[in-house]
Amino acid sequence: MFTTAIRSFHTSNALNHIMKLTRLRVVDNSTIGKQAMAEGKPPYCIHVYNKTGIGTIGDVVLVAIKGEKKKGIIVGVVKTQKSNIPRFDTNNLVLIDHNGSPLGTRIHVPIPHILRTRLKEKTFSKGADYTKLLSIATRFV
Repeated sequence: MFTTAIRSFHTSNALNHIMKLTRLRVVDNSTIGKQAMAEGKPPYCIHVYNKTGIGTIGDVVLVAIKGEKKKGIIVGVVKTQKSNIPRFDTNNLVLIDHNGSPLGTRIHVPIPHILRTRLKEKTFSKGADYTKLLSIATRFV
């Protein structure tokens, strides 16, 4: 009669990298970020602006949020880090505009101290001003 086929599903370990189609959590108080997180539709990564395509703390990413494309800076990742860099429970993002200033006025989570040095390097080389993002952060880890 009927024979039951045994199907085996192969699963791999979850990759703890920020790459394309990775869901991110907006941690600033920008209006578009608050609305997306309240609706349960967090932004997802479209592109990572570096050579490898895998994002880490301090990298700029392009995200799709509420049908729009916005840029953001990664301020926390789940990926295991080198020593003296904290590991977070979620992949955190701060939304920025085209010249590097943040869309919100406050960051709700502590950001890693290493972000200061990484963003200052990028500020001088790329022409964007990321110092405003460091000034609205109230807590550092």
